[in-house]
Amino acid sequence: MTLQLAPYAARSESSRGRIHEESSPGLRDEYQRDRDRVIHCSAFRRLEYKTQVFVNHEGDMFRTRLTHSIEVSQIGRTVARALSLNEDLTEAVCLAHDLGHTPFGHSGQDALNECMSEHGGFEHNLQSLRVVDVLEEKYASFPGLNLTYETREGILKHCSRNNAKQLGELGLRFLENRQTGLEAQIANVADEIAYNNHDIDDGLRSGLLNVEGLHTCALFAEHYDEVAELWPGLPEKRRRSELIRRMINALVGDLVENSRAAITASGIESIEDARQAGWSLVALSKEMQDKSLELKRYLRIHMYQDYRVQRMAHKARNIITNLFGLFMDDEKLLPLEMQARLQRRGEEKPRVIADYIAGMTDRYAIAEYEKLTDPRRHTT
Repeated sequence: MTLQLAPYAARSESSRGRIHEESSPGLRDEYQRDRDRVIHCSAFRRLEYKTQVFVNHEGDMFRTRLTHSIEVSQIGRTVARALSLNEDLTEAVCLAHDLGHTPFGHSGQDALNECMSEHGGFEHNLQSLRVVDVLEEKYASFPGLNLTYETREGILKHCSRNNAKQLGELGLRFLENRQTGLEAQIANVADEIAYNNHDIDDGLRSGLLNVEGLHTCALFAEHYDEVAELWPGLPEKRRRSELIRRMINALVGDLVENSRAAITASGIESIEDARQAGWSLVALSKEMQDKSLELKRYLRIHMYQDYRVQRMAHKARNIITNLFGLFMDDEKLLPLEMQARLQRRGEEKPRVIADYIAGMTDRYAIAEYEKLTDPRRHTT
């Protein structure tokens, strides 16, 4: 069945194009090619070993950046189809949005940003764009993945004004208070929905969270009580899965209904109209936003600030900070490939080091740190 796109949906044939001109993708359209390039790039594969909340080696059952990105994509495609928007573009943005994330999650990002404070800072969204524009090396004709403007626009969820000024057309929306296309707006909200609900699942499974505490949050309590009433003897694992499923369904249903009403009321007729709207037309209702925010605050206090998570965060900051310092003190400690980049491209050393560290997986960063600091470890 061919889905009829809404007039304000992104269309491959009307794309603003790529940085480097290419021939037609043939059997695919432009956004399908973007999605496929993301899936086949090395940065995407490395997400399997990058922290969501739990460091990868703490347990195989917990989410990683890779599983998170896939789950965001699933939610994004559902919403895009329901709103008659472009599923392939939505999926490409969802799968690419975390490509620039550091090892060890947000603690790694914060540490690297501190290290780079005198060298332009570090933003993981900007790094994701850097990955697809420059750092991936797969094609003979150009650096990066050469994605379409629309996918690149969606990847850049946040950006400081200073950095936006250096991005040309792509950075203008941050300076002029304009929005992305609707597909990128979907990816933004799908990220939040996946993040909160799957962290609840992992938090309950790990023992960092408990039902009694989460029951103080309206969205959780509503669906937990519903599941308990319908299946009073359900085993814990199935009860938890049913609960998370229902919470996500409720959020996605609200998002579709509220966004559809907002789009209709706005009277937009094109993707450019959506960009000029001045606010995001894809959004949860006020009531659901409040419920979601309540859960997010609970998770911050009772999960992300838990001493066990904070201990790992402390280790992560120590590893990132020390690696950066060691490489800054002596660039010959860098792998030959990174040393060659310094010579070949004439790039600033701090940015090359940040690129190297940001591209590491959790376990690679730990191993690299041990090689450089533990005299008992081999250095190769």
